[in-house]
Amino acid sequence: MPFKFIHLTDTHLANPGLMLYGLDPRARLDAAIADINARQADAAFAVVTGDLTHWGEPESYANFAEAMAALKIPYIAMVGNHDKRVACLDGLKAAPRDANGFVQGTRTTEHGLFVFLDTLDETSHAGEMCAKRLGWLASTLAAAPADMPFVVFMHHPPFPVGVRAMDEIALKQSAEFAEVIAPYRSRIRHLFFGHVHRPIFGSYGKIPLSTLKGTNHQVWFDLDPTAPHLASHEPPSYGVALIDDESLIVHSHDFLDTSLRFPFEPPAGMDGRDYALKFAAVR
Repeated sequence: MPFKFIHLTDTHLANPGLMLYGLDPRARLDAAIADINARQADAAFAVVTGDLTHWGEPESYANFAEAMAALKIPYIAMVGNHDKRVACLDGLKAAPRDANGFVQGTRTTEHGLFVFLDTLDETSHAGEMCAKRLGWLASTLAAAPADMPFVVFMHHPPFPVGVRAMDEIALKQSAEFAEVIAPYRSRIRHLFFGHVHRPIFGSYGKIPLSTLKGTNHQVWFDLDPTAPHLASHEPPSYGVALIDDESLIVHSHDFLDTSLRFPFEPPAGMDGRDYALKFAAVR
């Protein structure tokens, strides 16, 4: 069986009982956790790639911690542009911490070293990796055995995704980041990120990448560079990653989807063509 882990992102919890953009972020995170517990409890762990809270308040981190306590598997909590570093570290044992106090760390798995990066700039919604954080990344990659692959997680993408408003607040040090990882590109099996609230899959300098919708609100899809920056109530999702020696597969699951489920095969005695053409789409 492949090694399984879960990707969650952009949970945007507010203080207990508060709504956000007409939605209940705690209820939506609770629903994601319940679905993971019911369907993916054999996963090794979950990674939440930032924007854990919407305003970075201590009460919001307590709200997040209370929700995640119901998760049956361990998790790693990362920071995004809506988070506050000190409040996150004070409130969450699941947040990694490097020697400089950034929310960075690693986890060794049977399929390589998983690397979790801190791209938070508390003065801007754009991403930042200062010299200390880039230095930590460089030394972490260099210290790994020469044959060890990497899986990298970060909140801000270090490249444009085509949605103007989000590209304007991507990682500012994209060139510096690219320089640090350049010697290791062939060993980076996947790059997971958050921030953009869209299901996106592709490659970055031949590194496979993916992100997904948040658990609360989404960013509306529009590639027109003059389009307004809009949010939406599209269904939320979480990711299920399956990794073995040959492949890394990422599934995006819309856990609140209530659309009709039905068997492909017709009932006994019914022709398959008739079943498909005359199917009554009722719940």
